[in-house]
Amino acid sequence: MSALLVMTCLVLGAGFAAIAGLGLLRLPDVYLRMHASTKAGTLGAGLILLGVALHFGTLEIAVRALVVAFFLLLTAPIAAHLIGRAAYRMGTPLWTGSVIDEVRGQAAPVQATPARSPTPPVDGPNPTKRGDPSP
Repeated sequence: MSALLVMTCLVLGAGFAAIAGLGLLRLPDVYLRMHASTKAGTLGAGLILLGVALHFGTLEIAVRALVVAFFLLLTAPIAAHLIGRAAYRMGTPLWTGSVIDEVRGQAAPVQATPARSPTPPVDGPNPTKRGDPSP
Protein backbone atom coordinates (compact mmCIF):
# COMPACT_ATOMS: atom_id res chain seq x y z
CA MET A 1 0.00 0.00 0.00
CA SER A 2 2.83 2.41 0.87
CA ALA A 3 4.63 1.74 -2.42
CA LEU A 4 1.42 2.47 -4.33
CA LEU A 5 0.97 5.78 -2.49
CA VAL A 6 4.61 6.75 -3.13
CA MET A 7 4.29 5.87 -6.81
CA THR A 8 1.06 7.86 -7.11
CA CYS A 9 2.63 10.95 -5.53
CA LEU A 10 5.73 10.72 -7.71
CA VAL A 11 3.80 10.16 -10.94
CA LEU A 12 1.32 12.94 -10.20
CA GLY A 13 4.16 15.28 -9.20
CA ALA A 14 6.07 14.50 -12.39
CA GLY A 15 2.88 15.02 -14.39
CA PHE A 16 2.27 18.45 -12.87
CA ALA A 17 5.92 19.40 -13.44
CA ALA A 18 5.56 18.33 -17.07
CA ILE A 19 2.37 20.38 -17.40
CA ALA A 20 4.26 23.39 -16.00
CA GLY A 21 7.01 22.90 -18.58
CA LEU A 22 4.47 22.50 -21.35
CA GLY A 23 2.75 25.69 -20.18
CA LEU A 24 6.03 27.57 -20.47
CA LEU A 25 6.37 26.42 -24.06
CA ARG A 26 2.79 26.76 -25.26
CA LEU A 27 1.16 29.71 -23.50
CA PRO A 28 1.16 33.01 -25.42
CA ASP A 29 2.44 35.67 -23.00
CA VAL A 30 4.66 36.09 -19.97
CA TYR A 31 1.75 36.42 -17.54
CA LEU A 32 0.15 33.11 -18.47
CA ARG A 33 3.53 31.38 -18.58
CA MET A 34 4.32 32.69 -15.14
CA HIS A 35 0.98 31.41 -13.85
CA ALA A 36 1.56 27.93 -15.29
CA SER A 37 5.09 27.62 -13.97
CA THR A 38 4.31 28.74 -10.43
CA LYS A 39 1.02 26.91 -9.86
CA ALA A 40 1.67 23.58 -11.55
CA GLY A 41 5.40 23.60 -10.79
CA THR A 42 4.88 24.16 -7.07
CA LEU A 43 2.18 21.50 -6.87
CA GLY A 44 4.37 19.06 -8.80
CA ALA A 45 7.38 19.69 -6.58
CA GLY A 46 5.22 19.36 -3.47
CA LEU A 47 3.85 15.99 -4.59
CA ILE A 48 7.33 14.74 -5.44
CA LEU A 49 8.59 15.84 -2.01
CA LEU A 50 5.63 14.09 -0.38
CA GLY A 51 6.47 10.91 -2.29
CA VAL A 52 10.11 11.14 -1.20
CA ALA A 53 9.12 11.66 2.44
CA LEU A 54 6.76 8.68 2.32
CA HIS A 55 9.30 6.48 0.57
CA PHE A 56 12.13 6.99 3.05
CA GLY A 57 9.84 7.19 6.08
CA THR A 58 12.33 8.78 8.46
CA LEU A 59 11.62 11.87 10.49
CA GLU A 60 14.77 13.58 9.20
CA ILE A 61 13.77 13.22 5.54
CA ALA A 62 10.17 14.18 6.28
CA VAL A 63 11.26 17.37 8.05
CA ARG A 64 13.60 18.28 5.19
CA ALA A 65 10.86 17.68 2.63
CA LEU A 66 8.43 19.77 4.69
CA VAL A 67 10.92 22.64 4.96
CA VAL A 68 11.59 22.61 1.21
CA ALA A 69 7.85 22.46 0.43
CA PHE A 70 7.22 25.37 2.82
CA PHE A 71 10.02 27.35 1.18
CA LEU A 72 8.51 26.72 -2.27
CA LEU A 73 5.03 27.70 -1.11
CA LEU A 74 6.44 30.85 0.44
CA THR A 75 8.69 32.02 -2.39
CA ALA A 76 6.94 30.93 -5.61
CA PRO A 77 3.94 33.31 -5.33
CA ILE A 78 6.18 36.22 -4.34
CA ALA A 79 8.55 35.58 -7.24
CA ALA A 80 5.63 35.26 -9.67
CA HIS A 81 4.14 38.52 -8.45
CA LEU A 82 7.43 40.38 -8.83
CA ILE A 83 8.09 38.94 -12.29
CA GLY A 84 4.58 39.86 -13.42
CA ARG A 85 4.82 43.34 -11.97
CA ALA A 86 8.20 43.96 -13.57
CA ALA A 87 6.95 42.69 -16.92
CA TYR A 88 3.87 44.90 -16.74
CA ARG A 89 5.84 47.99 -15.73
CA MET A 90 8.31 47.39 -18.58
CA GLY A 91 5.39 47.47 -20.99
CA THR A 92 5.20 43.78 -21.93
CA PRO A 93 1.96 43.50 -23.90
CA LEU A 94 -0.92 41.34 -22.76
CA TRP A 95 -2.10 38.49 -24.93
CA THR A 96 -4.65 39.65 -27.50
CA GLY A 97 -7.17 37.22 -25.99
CA SER A 98 -6.98 38.92 -22.59
CA VAL A 99 -10.36 40.41 -21.77
CA ILE A 100 -9.52 42.95 -19.08
CA ASP A 101 -6.48 44.78 -17.75
CA GLU A 102 -7.19 45.29 -14.05
CA VAL A 103 -3.90 47.07 -13.36
CA ARG A 104 -4.16 49.80 -16.01
CA GLY A 105 -3.87 53.20 -14.39
CA GLN A 106 -2.66 51.80 -11.06
CA ALA A 107 0.95 50.90 -11.89
CA ALA A 108 3.16 53.57 -13.35
CA PRO A 109 5.29 52.33 -16.24
CA VAL A 110 9.05 52.45 -15.85
CA GLN A 111 10.61 55.29 -17.79
CA ALA A 112 13.69 54.47 -19.78
CA THR A 113 16.85 55.96 -18.35
CA PRO A 114 19.56 57.24 -20.65
CA ALA A 115 22.63 55.07 -20.95
CA ARG A 116 25.49 56.16 -18.75
CA SER A 117 28.88 56.88 -20.16
CA PRO A 118 31.66 54.79 -18.67
CA THR A 119 33.45 56.23 -15.67
CA PRO A 120 36.63 58.03 -16.71
CA PRO A 121 39.85 56.41 -15.49
CA VAL A 122 41.29 57.78 -12.28
CA ASP A 123 44.84 59.12 -12.37
CA GLY A 124 47.30 57.31 -10.15
CA PRO A 125 48.00 53.71 -9.25
CA ASN A 126 45.21 51.20 -9.41
CA PRO A 127 44.68 49.86 -5.87
CA THR A 128 43.30 46.59 -7.21
CA LYS A 129 46.35 45.96 -9.40
CA ARG A 130 49.19 44.10 -7.74
CA GLY A 131 52.78 44.64 -8.55
CA ASP A 132 54.98 47.68 -9.00
CA PRO A 133 53.22 50.82 -7.63
CA SER A 134 55.29 53.15 -9.81
CA PRO A 135 53.44 54.89 -12.67
